[in-house]
Amino acid sequence: MMKTNIVLVGFMGTGKTAVGKRLAAVLNKEFYDTDQEVEAVTNMTIPQLFAKYGEVRFRSEEQLAIKRLSQKENCVIATGGSMVLDKENIEMLAEKGIIICLSAHPQVIYERVKRRNNRPLLKKGDLYETIVELMKQREELYKCADVHIDTSNLDFHEVIEKILAFLEKYESQEQDDKECKT
Repeated sequence: MMKTNIVLVGFMGTGKTAVGKRLAAVLNKEFYDTDQEVEAVTNMTIPQLFAKYGEVRFRSEEQLAIKRLSQKENCVIATGGSMVLDKENIEMLAEKGIIICLSAHPQVIYERVKRRNNRPLLKKGDLYETIVELMKQREELYKCADVHIDTSNLDFHEVIEKILAFLEKYESQEQDDKECKT
């Protein structure tokens, strides 16, 4: 089955939403952001949801959003940074989607998120140390991706170029595989 979705995973502050919106426009696909989907359904911001109901409720809402979005076709989906904590989320999204992991160095993420830190998981302790610790915890989980792109020293245009180059290779590989089977 041809995968028509592009799924952006990775740590917070790596550019998933910003890149995703631009990539969707370039590819003429619909764009969805799992956090925005959760906010629309709950009528609360992510920080409000965390404050009122906690992380477990957020994860539950996130999984429902992923379940809905994973059924769609021909779209770009930007996911929350911790979406990979639930293996089922990855499995659902990978069924119809090519998984692209965006990453960045901890110092770059720190610079990107410190200006407007509205992220509940970063509210405790030293911001930089928390980023490093969370990245370490999730490093193995991000290996589920079909490709990894470090956005630390790239602008959006360069990240999109790398994604498009990967997709071109991916699609020609799919075509080769299909021809081998016939």
